[in-house]
Amino acid sequence: MDVVLRPGRPGDAEECGRICFEAFDGIARAHGFASDMPGARPATDMFRTVLGHPGFYTVVAESGGRIVGSNCLDERSPVAGVGPITVDPVVQDGGIGRRLMLDVLRRATERRAPGIRLLQSGYHCRSFALYAGLGFVFRETVACLQGPPIGGVVPGYEVRAATEADLAACDDLCRRVHGVDRGGELADAVTAGTARVTEHGGRITGYATDLSFFAHAVGETTEDVRALIAAAPSFGGPGILVPARDSALLQWCLGKGLKVQQLMSLMTVGLYNEPAGAYLPSILY
Repeated sequence: MDVVLRPGRPGDAEECGRICFEAFDGIARAHGFASDMPGARPATDMFRTVLGHPGFYTVVAESGGRIVGSNCLDERSPVAGVGPITVDPVVQDGGIGRRLMLDVLRRATERRAPGIRLLQSGYHCRSFALYAGLGFVFRETVACLQGPPIGGVVPGYEVRAATEADLAACDDLCRRVHGVDRGGELADAVTAGTARVTEHGGRITGYATDLSFFAHAVGETTEDVRALIAAAPSFGGPGILVPARDSALLQWCLGKGLKVQQLMSLMTVGLYNEPAGAYLPSILY
């Protein structure tokens, strides 16, 4: 195919959203899973946000003047997050996904991003092979969990809405756990009113940009993240992402009625520090 790559534009949202939904829905159904995208409209709304946000880089693939795929790079924080990457089902397996991935890797290199990360659906072997072949290293398995809100509190841990005054403490916490902060994402979440913090012993010991598929959380200990999950009124999208190696947190969530929807692989290029605390990744990383 004669494919041309170009920067994404706000006017691309509807077509990118349609392709995103159809691509994710088709692959998930083929493997017996529910789609990560509930419909074309939510996918379109997501692209409207991303395409209009200065913190995201987007690339669109066109063939014959028609959009056939897209990829995004979240640049709001030092480490970049890839996705969603989608290719129109009618032209999949033709190398378009590889070109879209190479483009965002080039972009990250030009911007001297210290690291790049993504999460990959465990049932989709082709995408795992693509990312591994491009240099991504598998780091750990993450479980996507969904279910009714847990309710209640964790004794000794207070959860409240985050404010701008909390940003510095939260960024410092993230740097202590991951080696880098995610300040751009956190600032957006505070503005949107979805961010929460955990306080323990009179200081901030955990935070979450939300409790959802597209949000992340960081805590000094599992108890800090547990308090954030317990206080959440719901879990957005397909659910929250819990590192499988955090057995205490995973087993607690399962015991509270949450169910595993799928397993995912966290993969990275460049800078990566083993977490020195508890965390929940977003679907980007």
